[in-house]
Order: sequence, then structure tokens, then C-alpha cells
Amino acid sequence: MSGEEISTEKKCCVRQEAIDTLNEKLNELYIYRDHYFERHSLDKAGQKNDDVENEMKNTLNCFESLKGMYESAEQENRTMYLYLKGRALNVMPQHSKEAEEVLSRAVKLDPKLVEAWNELGECYWKKDNFEEAKNCFSGALLHARNKVSLRNLSMILRQEKVASAQQRSDNIEKGVAYAKEAVQLDPNDGTSWAVLGNAYLSSFFTLSQNPQVLKSCISAYQQAEKDIVARSNPDLHYNKAIALKYEEEYELALESFSRAQALDPTWEAPKQKEKQLVKYLDSVQELLSLKGKLKGKKLQQMVQSIEPRQLGPYGGGSYTTRNETVQLEPIILKKLHSGINLEKVVLGKVVCSVHNDDAVPFTFCLVDKEETCMAVTVYNLAQGKGVIIGDSVAIPEPYLTEVHFKYKQKEWNFYSLRVESPVVLVVNGRKVGRDQQASAQLSTFKRTE
Repeated sequence: MSGEEISTEKKCCVRQEAIDTLNEKLNELYIYRDHYFERHSLDKAGQKNDDVENEMKNTLNCFESLKGMYESAEQENRTMYLYLKGRALNVMPQHSKEAEEVLSRAVKLDPKLVEAWNELGECYWKKDNFEEAKNCFSGALLHARNKVSLRNLSMILRQEKVASAQQRSDNIEKGVAYAKEAVQLDPNDGTSWAVLGNAYLSSFFTLSQNPQVLKSCISAYQQAEKDIVARSNPDLHYNKAIALKYEEEYELALESFSRAQALDPTWEAPKQKEKQLVKYLDSVQELLSLKGKLKGKKLQQMVQSIEPRQLGPYGGGSYTTRNETVQLEPIILKKLHSGINLEKVVLGKVVCSVHNDDAVPFTFCLVDKEETCMAVTVYNLAQGKGVIIGDSVAIPEPYLTEVHFKYKQKEWNFYSLRVESPVVLVVNGRKVGRDQQASAQLSTFKRTE
């Protein structure tokens, strides 16, 4: 072997050692970011981004000190240098033009470098260029099935603009499938579980209002929380709170909104959602205690006007639909038990509706002939539809929930009936038509969207 060949080999070894060192520094940077709250208390959350940026600058100094070595290096090492530098620049939540440029050079040098495609996709995503981001993640999957591309595609598909409701539905279904595959590739990755939870949540509102989908969503978030990296992400707690709110697990929802705030004090959405939920619960409790603020005489007249004929098709002890007959016994609200009340039907009058900033669910207060008053939450009600004061409402096989808990010097204690779809209701003696049913819509899962 000639002296020149030995010299070249030594240079290659030195470059590889330097790459290993840079990779180590990069891993330390991401561990610092992702495990920040293992080393810092939550009251330091407001300075996390500044601290991470300082760590990024220190890491980039290492790259600069080796820049000359890699400008003349062989393609493989030069590509890896560019990829690692681009990933370092990409550690912050905001878009980095330099990261985009460096990563673009890396994928040109090695179009099969999956990790670089994923990082470049993240760059485009940060500046809302969904189409280019999608191309990067899809391209990476052509070279290797990997969890990062899969879960990012799951999110992108939910966010991109669509031409039709059918295309949106198709995207949601694909998003669930991609997220499931990401979890299967690495069941211990909490970020993939969180993305699967988001996919289920979107599916619940867009495709099917099956309560089991919502339970799967919350279960995925709980799996995500087992991972310290995912658990430190305020997005997870915010999205989990949204799901819990629709599950009417109000105490857990408020705690999750609070956790999201603690992890990112600059993020307004969880603060706003927490305030809105507290205000909503206050309104429900107050209006129930005052029976909709109706005066004594008017309330008496309303109660006295409740008649069996207002049960409509639910009267007569049974109801038949699609060749199936269900026994239905009219009972008063006080005789309901927690959970579903099979083969029972309740009847009452609407004494008020409750304002809700989110519009979902539609909430009203129902009083029966014994003047017992309960909240009724109706999901999937078309915009502009609903009931008004004085309407009679019959609810078959009602699902009863007791809301009783304390939170930040406040206490709530009331009963609520949950109605998954308005089409099961009988209003003023008539069954509600399917034209009054609609899906709720969610729009955001990430702080940066």
C-alpha cells in the first residue's frame, strides 16, 4: 500500500470519527430538548426555547470547526455532515431557512437518505408548505417504511386542503392507517401513540360518532404518556383534554388543559379552553339550580303541561324500528341510575339552553313533572338546529352521568343526560329527522399550525 493510500485511509478514519462525534453532540442536543423537564422544574417552561437555542448554537460551533474537513470529503461523509447539521438547525419549532438549504443539499447527494427526507419534510411543514412536506415523507417511505414518515403523513393528511368531503374522509382514514403502522413499527414510541390518538379524535368527529373511537383515542393518549418525551409535549395534554371534554370527563379535561399550560406558558389555547370549560360548567350548575330562571308560575304551567301523548312514538310501552321492538317504560328523572337506563324513557320540558363557546355539545336543561331538573348534552346536532324553551323532549334509554368534583376553589355537583345523536329524540311528540344531525369539526392539533 502506497503512502498516499495510507494517508487517504487515515483521513477517512478521522472523518468518520468526527462524524461519530457530531452525531453524539446532536443526540445530546435532542435529549436536552426532549428531556428538558427531567432536569428543570415546570416554572422554567417559559425559558425552554431560549435554553434549547443556546444548546443549538453550541452544537453548531462543533459543526463549524469541522466545516473545512467536509467540504473536500468523499460524498458519503459530506452527505452525513450536511444531514446532521440540518437536523441540528431543525431542533427549534420555527422554520429555519438554513436548515432547509443544508438538508436539500444532503438529499441531492444521497436521494436514499430517509432521515434527511424526513427532516426536510419537517422544514417545509414549519412554513406551511404541506405539499412539499408530503412529497418528502412519501418519498422517504419509498426507500423504507419508517415511523417518522408514517406519523408525519398522518398529520399532514389531516391538515391539507381538500376539494371535497369525500377526499377529507379518505384522508382521515389514511391518517389512522399510517398512525397505526407507525405504532406497530415501534410500540414504545409515545410520539407515534399521540399521533394515533389525534387520528382517532379526527375520525370520531369526521367519520363516525362511535363512542368506542373516542375511547380508543383516549387509550392511545394514555399509552403516549408512558413515554417521557411525549409526556413533556404540551400538544399531547391539550389534545387529550379535548377528547376528555367530549367524553364529559370534565375534571380530567381541566387537569390536562392545566398541564398543557404548565409545559408551555406562552400557548394561549389551553388557557382559553380551560376558562371556557369552567364558564360552561358554572352556567350549567347555575341554570339547573334556578330551573332556567323561570318564575314560579311560569314553571308550574310548564310542568303541568307535560302529558303522556308528548312521548309520541315512544308512548304505549314500546317502540318499533327496523322490525325490532324495544320495551320503553316512562319514568321520572329521579329514578334514573348512573350509566345507560335500558328500556326506560324520560319526558320533560326545556327550561333553557346553555351557552357553550364550542357549540358542541348543544346543552339544555330539562324539567320533568316532579320539577327535577337535569342537563341534557346533545352531540352531532346540525348548526342552527336545537330545542327552545317550552319544547317537550322525550329521551329513550337515557345515559346518566353525575358531575361532582372540585377544581381550583370551585365545586360542581349536578346530573347530566348524554345524547349521542339528536335523531333518537322526540320533540313535541315527533321524532327528530336526520336533517338535524351533523358532525362536529376539529381544526388543530399542533401549536405551530
